[in-house]
Amino acid sequence: MSFDIEVNNQRFEAEPRAGQCLRTYLRERGWFGVKKGCDQGDCGACTVHVDGEPVHSCLYPAVRAEGRSVTTVEGLASPEGELHPVQRKFLDAQGFQCGFCTAGFLMTTAALEAERGTEHDDGKLADLPRAFKGNICRCTGYRAIEDAVRGVRHTERPCAGKAVGKSLGAPAGPQVVTGTARYTFDVEVPGLLHLKLLRSPHPHARIVSIDTTEALRVPGVRAVLTHHDAPDTLYSSARHEHPTEDPDDTRVLDDTVRYVGQRVAAVVADSEQAAEEGCRRVEVVYEQLPYVVDPEKAMAPGAPVIHAGKGSEVRIARVENNVAGEVHGEIGCVADGFAEADVIYEETFRTQRVQHASLETHGCVAYFEPKEDGTGERLTVRSSTQTPFLTRRALCALYGLPEDEVRVVAGRVGGGFGGKQEMLTEDIVTLAALKLRRPVKLEYTRAEQFYGATTRHPFTIGIKVGARADGILTAIQMRVVSNTGAYGNHGPAVMFHSVGESFAVYRAPHKKVDAFSVYTNVVPAGAFRGYGLGQVTFAVESVMDELARRLGIDPLVFREKNIIGPGEPMHSPIGEEEDLHIASYGLDQCLDVVRNTLAEDESSAKAPEGWLVGQGTAMAMIATGPPGGHYADARVSLLSDGTYDIAVGTAEFGNGTTTVHKQITAGALNTTEDRLTIRQSDTDVVRHDTGAFGSAGTVVAGKAVLLAAGSLAERLRTFAARHTGVARHLCVLGAEAVDCAGRVVTLKELHEAAVAAGAEEEIAADGHWGGSPRSVAFNAQWFRLAVDPDSGEIRILRSVHAADAGKVMNPMQCRGQVEGGVAQALGATLFENVRVDDRGEVTTAAFRRYRLPQYADVPRTEVHFMETTDAIGPLGAKSMSESPFNPVGPAFANALRDATGIRFTEMPVTRDRVWLAMDQRRRARSAGAPAGA
Repeated sequence: MSFDIEVNNQRFEAEPRAGQCLRTYLRERGWFGVKKGCDQGDCGACTVHVDGEPVHSCLYPAVRAEGRSVTTVEGLASPEGELHPVQRKFLDAQGFQCGFCTAGFLMTTAALEAERGTEHDDGKLADLPRAFKGNICRCTGYRAIEDAVRGVRHTERPCAGKAVGKSLGAPAGPQVVTGTARYTFDVEVPGLLHLKLLRSPHPHARIVSIDTTEALRVPGVRAVLTHHDAPDTLYSSARHEHPTEDPDDTRVLDDTVRYVGQRVAAVVADSEQAAEEGCRRVEVVYEQLPYVVDPEKAMAPGAPVIHAGKGSEVRIARVENNVAGEVHGEIGCVADGFAEADVIYEETFRTQRVQHASLETHGCVAYFEPKEDGTGERLTVRSSTQTPFLTRRALCALYGLPEDEVRVVAGRVGGGFGGKQEMLTEDIVTLAALKLRRPVKLEYTRAEQFYGATTRHPFTIGIKVGARADGILTAIQMRVVSNTGAYGNHGPAVMFHSVGESFAVYRAPHKKVDAFSVYTNVVPAGAFRGYGLGQVTFAVESVMDELARRLGIDPLVFREKNIIGPGEPMHSPIGEEEDLHIASYGLDQCLDVVRNTLAEDESSAKAPEGWLVGQGTAMAMIATGPPGGHYADARVSLLSDGTYDIAVGTAEFGNGTTTVHKQITAGALNTTEDRLTIRQSDTDVVRHDTGAFGSAGTVVAGKAVLLAAGSLAERLRTFAARHTGVARHLCVLGAEAVDCAGRVVTLKELHEAAVAAGAEEEIAADGHWGGSPRSVAFNAQWFRLAVDPDSGEIRILRSVHAADAGKVMNPMQCRGQVEGGVAQALGATLFENVRVDDRGEVTTAAFRRYRLPQYADVPRTEVHFMETTDAIGPLGAKSMSESPFNPVGPAFANALRDATGIRFTEMPVTRDRVWLAMDQRRRARSAGAPAGA
């Protein structure tokens, strides 16, 4: 058949493959602005225009575009390069963070803008919840997107040396809005092979045999890899600076499978279709084994042992009881503390599995490049990872490779939230590439993200708290059980962290904890925003609210009586962390924001008649970085054209660290951000960087950048003084030159002079920071909400968040981090739930079965920053990427308690659960039984 299609004013005649969708047809022709986010038309990241109409190209058959005109985000701008008005609006408002969803929002908005005022205008632009019902953003909380559509500008352009504290736009912003930002798979690799995984249908089984004969007969299949091809080395998929934080309980391909969805074999082929067919033809004989999905049952005597044969040598606490890690500690004597209490409250709280749902799925491409010295090839792994350096280290250890023969690089990462602090694809792709000496790609489907990646740890928290009649706490006791799933990646570390700051933020003379991280035959859990604190904070803040009510004390006053103050030690029964300090204190200001909001709030008037109205608060404290060291190296150099280059290892995935690093450098060198380029997330760039996790992008990598830039500024002044013969203190560094007592030497001239003098060391400087000492950040969240007693529907009438971020480096970006954290936490609070059946199999493996917050679900949150300056963070800054998440769930639950009189102890608080609880109370009252709370 003849085929003709116009894409962005270019004609193509290549016929699509049978059944091919328009998205893959376009991407195969280099239009990488068309993104893969969900595979099923749920997220909108693949939106394009066909004859001016927006369509989800993952659902649109490519053959239907024959004879039509297709426009992708790359085609919005004019042929001369002038941005489309919608692209300019999104750039001015910075209506994106990671940017992976941005093309979809741009194309949807542009189509509606084109219809405005025409006979096709149906008013959607005035009704954005309806306009964006087919688009999902996981990062922003949607306020910035709304501002972009409405034409609100947020970006500033400061003068030289005044970048810190200003709302600079992201350096990659122009590329994001034009679709030219290159994410992991937005590259063309000649000779690329595709890898697909055969996964286990059983929750626990031993592989008796694998027959690959029929799979290898599929045309295009190049190899089938099984446990016979994989190294015997045990490791953890979690990436930490110190690998000993996690149990070594994982093999690349194992002869025992421990959850439904675990990889069994890898098929490598010329196409994805051939690889998938190869997977279908692999014949596996299993010996099924007993399994357990409940962590309490997993710890009980006689339970199936999930990691039989392993032991303390791989750092599993108690193999025979399926305990990956545990911690026990006591300060004082809680029995004495409860004896002193006038009121004791005891309850059990439960939190669910939550998927990270980053729109860019896990995956990587491995290929070989010539070494610079011409002595052969080295392996390059391009990955969607938050930890390039740690991943390189792990790959080298697994396959016995020297580090100079492996390069790991992250392009722009399409969302992470902790989920990409994990090595889930790089190990198997590297195995295939080394075996075949060919480029190999593995890209997870959206379904694989649910059953083959990781989730947030489900927690069960039994908590008991006592207080005197005057509101002073006497004792806090917790028993915490974390379900780490089939593997212990992050399990002990999340469990340990969960009972740190959550305990330490409150004073009490008697504290006790028993915490367990437990193996079960379900999908593994991993790192997720908040790293265990969000789960335990839900319990702690709910109990504090309930205890205050039972004492008849205002919950704010009750907290103020018991929270730690400036300079106080942070006591937790798991032991004090010597490098953790309150280097700035804004918790009192956070609570004042809530008090002032309550004093002037009139949002109750927005509640429908007959609905129940309530308000609630919660707070949280978090360390500004992981314990045990988190390292970053940076290098700042003067280039031959008089501009500067920043090299830093940390990755950018919407966290905004790239912008902050440029702001820090511009301030130190008294220049403007447009005279700075930045290279990052590449093991070729600098010596080492632990990674973009643990809220370390600003306070660790930023500190290294500050030290490098400050050192370079000193070197440039020193060399300028020597070059001109002028006293050093008279040499003033400017945006483009150094003023040496009236003699102006351009930076370009200075570079030339340094090279001529053999003083290249004077025009570059390194910075290093080890992540210690650490400070703490504080957050408080407040909600006013209304509940329909007849249906359980909940409406958020007002949302206010107070954040102690120290010196706010970029108010626009920091506000976006807070809004995104609140939105993500609301999803976990209201409806997100990775469900598993009685075999541990995930039953919500698609966005349409796993509800993410959409535009209509997220209220606009009022964000307030406290006025503090941290004594440890760079230029007084503190982290603000994880912490906004933690107080949201308990604040919502406390507001719901205030409205309904019912204490909800399980997440998510879905509409049906709310209605059932209220109906149960109504029935109890009708029967004359005590209503209770």
